[in-house]
Amino acid sequence: MNHIGNRLSVKNIGIDTYRENIVFMRYDCDVCRSEGFTALTRVVVSNGAKSIIATLNVVTSDIIEHHEAGLSSESMKRLCVKSGDTITVSHLNPIESFKNVRGKMYGKRFTDESLTSIIADIVSGRYSNIELAAFITTCVNDNLDIKEIIGLTKAMIGTGLKLDWGKELILDKHCVGGIPGNRTTPIVVSIIAASGLIIPKTSSRAITSPAGTADTMETMTPVDLTIDRMRMVVEAEGGCMAWGGAVQLSPADDILISVEKALDIDSEGQMIASVLSKKASAGSTHVVIDVPVGPTAKVRTEQSALHLQNQLAQVGSAIGLKINTIVTDGTQPIGKGIGPALEAHDVLAVLRNSPSCSVDLKERALLIAGSLLELASSCKPTEGITRATQILESGAAYKKFIRICEAQGGFREPATSSKQFDVIAASSGKVASIDNRTLARVAKLAGAPKSPTAGLEFFAPLGSSIQKGDTLFRIHAESEGEMNYAKAYVSSIEPIVTIL
Repeated sequence: MNHIGNRLSVKNIGIDTYRENIVFMRYDCDVCRSEGFTALTRVVVSNGAKSIIATLNVVTSDIIEHHEAGLSSESMKRLCVKSGDTITVSHLNPIESFKNVRGKMYGKRFTDESLTSIIADIVSGRYSNIELAAFITTCVNDNLDIKEIIGLTKAMIGTGLKLDWGKELILDKHCVGGIPGNRTTPIVVSIIAASGLIIPKTSSRAITSPAGTADTMETMTPVDLTIDRMRMVVEAEGGCMAWGGAVQLSPADDILISVEKALDIDSEGQMIASVLSKKASAGSTHVVIDVPVGPTAKVRTEQSALHLQNQLAQVGSAIGLKINTIVTDGTQPIGKGIGPALEAHDVLAVLRNSPSCSVDLKERALLIAGSLLELASSCKPTEGITRATQILESGAAYKKFIRICEAQGGFREPATSSKQFDVIAASSGKVASIDNRTLARVAKLAGAPKSPTAGLEFFAPLGSSIQKGDTLFRIHAESEGEMNYAKAYVSSIEPIVTIL
């Protein structure tokens, strides 16, 4: 219970802590002393009926007064307070669900009930980033069996909104990632919507990659849509390309993603739950999932791909989704651009049927769109790619793309970076291998995805003949510091492109 002795005056100290709620209090203030609070104590901060759970940072300077509590920007927003308002700070009761995380650390299985409790506490903000990291790391390296993955998926669906489009057939697609570029979603959505089918696409921002679909689309149109706006777009055009985090579909997913990104890990079990919970929450019924396979992709072997296919099918069946998984080449980047705006330029080139468009990106998008058309029984089982090609090459897909963008708030051409640097070949020969992960890292060091025009263009596909002095890839950056950082990294490592 709160009491008059633990009231403090709010001070906005202008510190961005991303998703983490942080409260700053002096070590010698009456509340800290009387309540026995110490650094990193988890506390309940209340403003009338609104409460958040925050981590305490103890201050020993005069940045705040004895009667004040400094709040991070995220905490100010969630509590709806301003400087001078009064808040109360009290102890947080132990998080009961975390005992199940500790149990998993010692080999105990998660039950459906324990996963439901954990996810509910995560969504309510009861888990700190440290506790979230503990939960995430207990799930890596195949530590979740199929029943646990199904339980996690259902728990994530149950804690957010679930859209109902009033139709029996709602299409969607997803790529498990792991290779740079591969920005097929805008092309696929445009083809499917132009065919007359419904595809309300919600996408994530980048987790460990230089760009997510939402990042790329945001260089051309608003993606931060409300559910009402999303419905309006889909009703008008048959499809949309929105950021999933804005519409609170499977909200636990976005919380977990923010910590996974910091850890640079992507557990297979959590990835399955993440993908399929978002699809189910978005009201999808039929989904095509692209699984690229390659030595530096997320899925390294055909055997791993088959295992993932089986798990996706089982979980999909358990939550009422019809899934078709296609295994594709993940040995090299798809398209030339790696980074939000650079990938957007590739997408537009394909949609506009430019003679210089990336053929591999076009073919991958047509494969996925064709598979969706066949899954929806919109054409004969072997005619999906042919039908998708007709829609794309007729210009109908590009017209639909522009109409969707206009419905979402307007279309704009993606920008171009202000700074560029060519990485050239030191010898002649043929491209024998490409380190996709390191290539993606260079794009991130150059500033992608936070800097929209940052990243790189790739010019050396596998098997291509290279002459000494040819450009292998071009780094794009928005600041001199980021460019220098990326250049220094490239010069300090083994060649990303192997030429023999």
